[in-house]
Amino acid sequence: MAAAATVEAQHQPYAGQESRDIKALSAKEIEQYRAGAGMGFAKAAELNRYPGPMHVLELADRLKLSPEQRQATKQLMDAHKAEARAIGAKVVDAEARVEALFRTGKVEQAALAKAVNDAAALQGEYRLSHLETHRRMRALLSDEQVARYDQLRGYGTQPAGKSAHRH
Repeated sequence: MAAAATVEAQHQPYAGQESRDIKALSAKEIEQYRAGAGMGFAKAAELNRYPGPMHVLELADRLKLSPEQRQATKQLMDAHKAEARAIGAKVVDAEARVEALFRTGKVEQAALAKAVNDAAALQGEYRLSHLETHRRMRALLSDEQVARYDQLRGYGTQPAGKSAHRH
């Protein structure tokens, strides 16, 4: 009986999602895009010694940020959040346009290609905004502060591009 339920679930992975306004995005994803949330888009930076400003501010005392560093980090974060929210809203709108095409019941190839390419370009802009913010944040910190940040965030102690080899 359990095996039958597993097989049925495999054939119904989207069950319940048909009532979403935008089928490709959950309510949480829509909320995150509109809030400018990171959603893992900057993981390549974060895990390679390029901290994010929100977490730097959360750890400001433990990182011993100077008043100038705090101010510059807050300005960077505020500017990024405004940009990410604006792009995130555009991503949601672009996905709504893809959804609208399919709701018509008649999807033409050219219209579909344009809508999907527009949505993909906005996804790229969203990710770039997050990655670029991490790149800029790194320039505001000393190597020691970055090492402390990585330690406080629970990341390995190996420098970027290095791995521990045990023989």
